[in-house]
Amino acid sequence: MFYEPSKNNHNLPHDPFKACVIPRPIGWISTVSISSPPVPNHGNGSSPKISHNLAPYSQFNNLTFDPPYVMFSANHQPDPLYPGGGAGIQKDTVRNVESTGVFVWNLATWDLRDKVNITAEQFPLGVDEFAKAGLAKEDSKIVSVSIPNAERIPVPMVKDSPVRFECEYYTTLRLPGNPPVGAADVVIGRVVGVHIADWALTDGKLDVRKTKPIARLGYYEYAVVKETFDMIIPGTDEVILAGLEGSKKRVYEVTKGKL
Repeated sequence: MFYEPSKNNHNLPHDPFKACVIPRPIGWISTVSISSPPVPNHGNGSSPKISHNLAPYSQFNNLTFDPPYVMFSANHQPDPLYPGGGAGIQKDTVRNVESTGVFVWNLATWDLRDKVNITAEQFPLGVDEFAKAGLAKEDSKIVSVSIPNAERIPVPMVKDSPVRFECEYYTTLRLPGNPPVGAADVVIGRVVGVHIADWALTDGKLDVRKTKPIARLGYYEYAVVKETFDMIIPGTDEVILAGLEGSKKRVYEVTKGKL
């Protein structure tokens, strides 16, 4: 079959596009929300209302490894004031990242799948999805948020997630879209801190058989990764192999004196 997405002429009962690009890593993103009106600070000025946000995004991936960057994409929500179109409303996560300059990615796993799903619900601004899902928090070590009339505060991470990336906001690419959803924001961040649970390692490698990451497919479907296989490109030199492995140290070692 063949169809043109702009015409949506696939003649299938369900749109196949997202089911074609699979599996997709899940961007389980935690952020800090700073909202007004300000809260009185016992005569020492005023402080904004602080809340924690956690939401999964099914368009997520790494972009490069030296330095490491990741991206996630968030479609705008339809604006009830302009039901026939308009730019739409940014997701809370995107607004939080752009206003604070930081975020954390948490690995979504099979054991945490139900909690991931709970955090996908469209809660009102200011609702703590960690609390709604019964998830314990752990403070970030490097990234933090500057609060007026207060000390900097860390970004919450999902404590039970075996892999977490602390990220500094780099930029947002706005992609135009059709109504009623409107645009999509592609948010890019630089990874400045990586947390890996010791139990998730086997012989010095991150073991997916232990972490069991989940991924998005098409429709309402998910997958869980439990098996892997290796392939090495034939005839490839050491520099390219080091890059494919994502080893910054090895790239430097094999290129020493060659570049």
